[in-house]
Amino acid sequence: MATNSKSGLEVLSVADQVYAILRDRIASGEIARGARLHQADLAVEFGVSRTPVREALRRLAAEGLVDLFANRGARVATATPEQLRMSYEARLVIEPGAARMAAQRRLVEPIRRMRQAIAEEAAANGEPAKLFRANREFHLGLVEGTGNPELVRFMEHIWIGRIGATLYELRSDPKTMGADHEAHIGIADAIEAGRPEEAEELTRGHLERAMELIFPAGEGE
Repeated sequence: MATNSKSGLEVLSVADQVYAILRDRIASGEIARGARLHQADLAVEFGVSRTPVREALRRLAAEGLVDLFANRGARVATATPEQLRMSYEARLVIEPGAARMAAQRRLVEPIRRMRQAIAEEAAANGEPAKLFRANREFHLGLVEGTGNPELVRFMEHIWIGRIGATLYELRSDPKTMGADHEAHIGIADAIEAGRPEEAEELTRGHLERAMELIFPAGEGE
């Protein structure tokens, strides 16, 4: 990564790279929720000045992925139980309809992405981090199947900013993961075969079952 810059454009380019790396680490769970982000340490790691690191952290904060504190640095944002519940409610509204649309359009690349995620899920050997990444890839591929980039950006924000690997680890028992895997296969089959109603119904049932596990009846009432 370049360390010298003579124009604002070059500084922005470096900031873009730092932003992309940190965003990916947060999304994958490599940097845990609530973890401190030290500008000086990150600048040394990336071989840059603090300026592009500061810019990257500001962009992450604008997306709700990082909390900035005056004179106290930055910390990876955490999701409250209520925020998490609202995120799943948003998924329940959007993803079944997205699955229907994906089955109507049958776009090649999103279907390939879903199939690849299913293969990675099968090869994960029960490792929560790998299962989380595969699950995220499957559902983002499903939404990508709508051909609507606005929906994709919204769901990327939901997955990265609210649904993290830590949560997934808490519910990654073999029985649950097996059910998720079979559900993904069924949804992908329905989308690829062009069966909109089935794709929508399977996706809704899949998400409702997930919500029942994460938010037991009566919790928080």
